[in-house]
Amino acid sequence: MGQPADVLRFDQVELRRWRVDDLEVLHVAITESRDHLLPWMPFAATHDRKQGEGFLSHSQKQWVSGEAYNYAITSSGVVGSCGLHRRIGPGGLDIGYWLHHAWTGRGLATMAAAALVQAGRDMPGIDRIEIHHDAANPASGAVARRLGFTEIDRVRLPDGPEAPGETGVQVRWRLQIQPCPSRRVP
Repeated sequence: MGQPADVLRFDQVELRRWRVDDLEVLHVAITESRDHLLPWMPFAATHDRKQGEGFLSHSQKQWVSGEAYNYAITSSGVVGSCGLHRRIGPGGLDIGYWLHHAWTGRGLATMAAAALVQAGRDMPGIDRIEIHHDAANPASGAVARRLGFTEIDRVRLPDGPEAPGETGVQVRWRLQIQPCPSRRVP
């Protein structure tokens, strides 16, 4: 199973694999952005250093297992987080991302997602990449649209919204990747 590089670059962002010693920068980014993240990110409501330690430790385990590849988004310091996740079935990856409130509106989420798309294209056995977001979060849909993803459906989540700003309707976007002999898994 191929893995993406520890460091990815696209335009003004560099993505680097989260490290266990990143606790303080992660904590500051989330704490300073709590009000901005709270409508969309359930973890923001309860974030503390212990939760941050758990995320960083779990990220290391997921990287080794190939389940997920979580990155710090950097541009003059850590400005957010993103990742490639194997939670949509064989051949698929989905992308998640968030930014520190002071760094929104600059195209950095799109740049980070573009770096993840390129990394996903280079991974063996990947035929699609998806972005999922709540219908009340059009900014995430704009990232998907700018990168050429196609909206494939809207699904009402059976357990309803997970965060206060959500409607419970998940919008799913997909980017099909043409199979390439060098990326096929035997």
